Amino acid sequence: MTSARTYSSGDVAKICDVNQRTVIRWIDRGELIGFKLPGRGNNRITSEELFRFLQRNGMPLPPELQPAERRVLIVDDDKNVALALQRVLRRIGYHTRVADDGFRTGALLGAYQPDLITLDLSMPGLDGFDVIRFIRHHESYRHIRILVISGLDDIQLQRARESGADACLPKPFDNQELADQVCALTARS
Repeated sequence: MTSARTYSSGDVAKICDVNQRTVIRWIDRGELIGFKLPGRGNNRITSEELFRFLQRNGMPLPPELQPAERRVLIVDDDKNVALALQRVLRRIGYHTRVADDGFRTGALLGAYQPDLITLDLSMPGLDGFDVIRFIRHHESYRHIRILVISGLDDIQLQRARESGADACLPKPFDNQELADQVCALTARS
């Protein structure tokens, strides 16, 4: 979402293609959370609440409420794991690209400009630890969130955190836990 504005019940009625009285009923029933302006009694709905309401009810989002494209670079040399990650992330609204080694990751960081990377630690050539060091030591990439997804033991996952990873998930991963981690990490960026 790009703005933190408020909408009148008339604005919401136009967006939803319903009568203004219908919007007022939604507010009265608690289906849409609004507030009244002091003294006038006119309803206002925040952009965040309108976004949630439209999403919950499967209604189209107006352009000003559509989220900006969020990009995730998936770094894993196992094609099946990369495809599984891609399916989950695309389903929750992320644009994805895949790199199968550390060298390709370096090439894609500047060209693709991801908000987050999912990173396997065990790869040929530059391993995941090398990639973390590279990202954390280059000013133009430090903003990128790093979610390590690896089958290595807890000691290695802790080493990844100490090297600069923002979070770690062990393989095999749970799809919902993956989605929750990615959403939490990109919300902070």
